[in-house]
Amino acid sequence: MAAIPHFPTLNINEFSDQQRSGNSLLYHSLTGERHIEKPHKHDFFLFMLFERGSGSHTIDFTAHPVAAMQLHMLFPGQIHQWQLGADTQAHQIMINRQVFETLASSLRFSLMLYQNYPVINLSAGIFKLVLYEFEQISTELAAPTGLTEIVNNRIKLIALLISKEAEILFNNQTVYQSKPILLKYLALIDAHYRHEKLVSYYANQLNISANYLNILCKRHFNSSATALIHERLILETKRMLLTTEHPIKSIAFELGFYDIAYFSKFFKKHTHLTPNQFRAQ
Repeated sequence: MAAIPHFPTLNINEFSDQQRSGNSLLYHSLTGERHIEKPHKHDFFLFMLFERGSGSHTIDFTAHPVAAMQLHMLFPGQIHQWQLGADTQAHQIMINRQVFETLASSLRFSLMLYQNYPVINLSAGIFKLVLYEFEQISTELAAPTGLTEIVNNRIKLIALLISKEAEILFNNQTVYQSKPILLKYLALIDAHYRHEKLVSYYANQLNISANYLNILCKRHFNSSATALIHERLILETKRMLLTTEHPIKSIAFELGFYDIAYFSKFFKKHTHLTPNQFRAQ
């Protein structure tokens, strides 16, 4: 039997170089060609600022072209890989989950929106301000007398600047402005998809009928309400297949499926591959 590939969840400790804030906040610069051939995920949050660059950054199986003056965000649990060109000049700030939870309120919109749109193209003015904050964080972390409070406040400022720029992007997603209940629906799915797979559960939580919720989803997402639940289940199945060595049966049970044959059929219907085929490709 062929060995099951294992793409680990990387911990922030693995990137530590004894910076001032220990392993809760880390800064790194990236220069030149970089490749992550196999996808993996982190247990921490990542801000990545590109001064210049080319190639692609794939987040949760969606490839995003890399360009100058971009800010990329990666949340804990998301799978990513990249193929960065030789012209790349970028900066990374890694923030452990506990610290990020204290700073997340500075991202002024729903975290679901940032996860759905993880790449933000910055205007020249905002980029210059964000780059300055990245550079000051690097200096503060390297200083023997650097203060974590200063770093935290600078990260909050970065988050606020990003949110200011993201407002234009998110306002263009008019569905979230005209029908905020749909954003609530997506957030509920993210919280309960493992155990709640019926549209009626979510409709009850939103105080609307299942039929009306389905009409809204079809009208604004060109997708049924059920299909959105299934999309989230498929995404998590892909993550687990690639980042764990758990048997298919265990993954199925963890995602609320108690019939392994049905789970495999469900996955193949949406991906055209069985779980084992997806894991081995």
